[in-house]
Amino acid sequence: MPDCTTRCCCLRQLGRVDYASALELQHQLAADRKQGLVPDHLLLLEHPHVITLGRNGHLENVLAGDDILARAGIAFHATDRGGDVTYHGPGQLVGYPILDLRDWKRDVGAYVRAVEETIIATLTDYGIAAGRIPKLTGVWVGGRKIAAIGVHLSRWVTSHGFALNVSTDLSYFHYIVPCGLAMPVTSMAALGVRASLDEVGAKLAVHFARIFDCEMLEN
Repeated sequence: MPDCTTRCCCLRQLGRVDYASALELQHQLAADRKQGLVPDHLLLLEHPHVITLGRNGHLENVLAGDDILARAGIAFHATDRGGDVTYHGPGQLVGYPILDLRDWKRDVGAYVRAVEETIIATLTDYGIAAGRIPKLTGVWVGGRKIAAIGVHLSRWVTSHGFALNVSTDLSYFHYIVPCGLAMPVTSMAALGVRASLDEVGAKLAVHFARIFDCEMLEN
């Protein structure tokens, strides 16, 4: 385990990774974290086109059949995170925190709010006034969703996480009812902000370290 003055968190910027490979990595890190073999991690990456369905999701919120999705080059995965259906793809910053909440706060609601606050602070750096909508999870700008959150907890260790639309092609959201909500989506690019995933990820990691009171170590 690395030696930190506060809690350690390893930042790994992985580039483009297919969903199944990223899920396997999360499962391995979460298992190791439960045993105290590794510190907390923050995985930042983007996925090829994929639609994922949460454990309590509704398949009818996927608006296209397998053949149409295949022709559009979109994979489909059922998964064990919370939430309903969502889309991931190029130009979207996906973050998977693998945290042991016993070392932070044993409070799932506080964890989700802290993830939202991390994204809101990052968007503020770009002059985007983002916020929350009561009783809804995620981050919103003017009634449009810019970031989705879906998490999984096992023995207080988190997996899955968030997806922030940076320069995402928003037309791909037409294949789903995002998170089961018939509400529009937006992106940083649609709001006039041009930024790379690496740049946004670097700013987000700084806010994550501050909000979660940890020392970020880049791996």
